[in-house]
Amino acid sequence: MGHCRLCRKTSNQIAKALGVCLQCIRTQPSDSLEIIRTAHAHSRDPFDLSLDPPRHPNGIACDLCVNNCVIGEGQIGYCGVRNNVKGRLQGVSSTQGKVSWYHDPLPTNCVADWVCPAGTGSGYPEFANCQGPERGHTNLAVFFHACSFNCLFCQNWHFKRETFDSPMTSADQLVDDVNRKTACICYFGGDPSSQLPFSLKVSTLARQRYAHRPLRICWETNGSMNPRLLTRMIDVALESGGCIKFDLKAFDETLHIALTGITNKQTLANFKQVAAAIKQRSEPPLLLASTLLVPGYIDEKEVEQIAGMIASLDSDIPYSLLAFHPQFYMADMPLTSKESALRCQQVAHNQGLKRVRIGNQHLLF
Repeated sequence: MGHCRLCRKTSNQIAKALGVCLQCIRTQPSDSLEIIRTAHAHSRDPFDLSLDPPRHPNGIACDLCVNNCVIGEGQIGYCGVRNNVKGRLQGVSSTQGKVSWYHDPLPTNCVADWVCPAGTGSGYPEFANCQGPERGHTNLAVFFHACSFNCLFCQNWHFKRETFDSPMTSADQLVDDVNRKTACICYFGGDPSSQLPFSLKVSTLARQRYAHRPLRICWETNGSMNPRLLTRMIDVALESGGCIKFDLKAFDETLHIALTGITNKQTLANFKQVAAAIKQRSEPPLLLASTLLVPGYIDEKEVEQIAGMIASLDSDIPYSLLAFHPQFYMADMPLTSKESALRCQQVAHNQGLKRVRIGNQHLLF
């Protein structure tokens, strides 16, 4: 049972590590942020990651994501994969990244599998290998060992142990593992946002090598990247038949900071930027959205606001509501209930969205 340090309420839908309830986050944002800051500091300390993006007055700017770190001599950036050594930024670049990868047989458990070529054959023959699920082909799943957010419920939090320790991988090395069965490359993590130049380089090289057949490029991301890099992502996704999958974690900014440590202003702006490009290719869908239904925090009101924003851009944008599994600093929270998921799905439909699904249904209780 968690305890809210502001209103003193106790509930199994208040995360102990966070220490503040949804109602207080919404009604007392300033007071909540003080508690939220402490919670995120505790979660980052064990991994030697700084609480805030550095803002050194004589540092070097890194503009790859929303954090816009200014890294001083001997400092590392918020995500942990770029540092300042003698006045030069070192670490990940367009030619080397902190990643791991594997070949995932298609169709796979992807946020987009219900609408993308891998699961449906959408876009055949230009973007898909057959008119149905691409059985016999694989997805090259590329996992980035860094993130621009600090989600307290992170499902893949183990990557934080690899941020500093994992070896660098060259772009050529990753491209060499693309083979004749690879139908798509999907970047996820962690998050690709802090290593986008690397993913763009790999994508360009891979598509040049396999220009004679479908090879889709997709990103699954928190959407916090530099808009300049997002423009390049859109072009690659459009040309290859791939998609950009935004994980819209919350609509309320204070709630977003509570859950992730970072503002969602750039994510929402970037989502609108991709939505503006949808008309350039109707199928397969260029843009998808998902939201993790965190009990006690992501409720019907939050889904209503997210879905309303999506529908205002294009009512055909596919939207997945994902069941929550307790992890990391929110391991004390319950699973998402079936009743809650169904209510949220109806709310999203009521906002005008035409394609809404509940994902990870095996986790519902």
